[in-house]
Amino acid sequence: MSDDGPGDGNREGSDPPSPDNPEVLLRLPESARDEFKDPLGPVFTDADALLSEAGDPLVAVGDVVTYHLLEAGRRPDLAVVDGITQRGPVEDAIRERVVEGDGKVPNPAATLSADLLRAIRRGLDADDPATVVVDGEEDLATLPAVLALPEGASVVYGQPGEGMVLVTVSPETRERAEALFRTLDGDHDRARELLGIGGL
Repeated sequence: MSDDGPGDGNREGSDPPSPDNPEVLLRLPESARDEFKDPLGPVFTDADALLSEAGDPLVAVGDVVTYHLLEAGRRPDLAVVDGITQRGPVEDAIRERVVEGDGKVPNPAATLSADLLRAIRRGLDADDPATVVVDGEEDLATLPAVLALPEGASVVYGQPGEGMVLVTVSPETRERAEALFRTLDGDHDRARELLGIGGL
């Protein structure tokens, strides 16, 4: 999840949403950044070990995580990638394997845009595995994925310098994701509507 500063999203009274000016619904405030640093689940360094404990459907957030799952023989049901790892471009081998999306969606750093939330919902509803390529950053996509998935499903994301975090969706992990979701500034009701979820 992101530790970058807020992006230059849409503000009231500004131009209509567009790829260059996306409709930002939620934004990570500076004061809440530390709350996002602890992993939401166990951390793995081995993809096979992680997959032995992962449920279905499986969502991957991040290029390197998605790459490791693919290399272990498991294509995520939904992958959300941005071509960036630890604030730099991913290696060519990773980009060539991972960044083949069903369309690019704008999402500035430290935000959740309406476009990204719609793309996550579409990906979760799709019959076939889907990849969402983000123009910007995808780090906060873990939260809506956990909130929108059924119990028993899994979300995997990268913990910088440590490994891959496996979040098994349960009442406990959903409650923790909801608490983090509420720390974001913005229009929570519209975000929930786009994800097709109710309030907890």
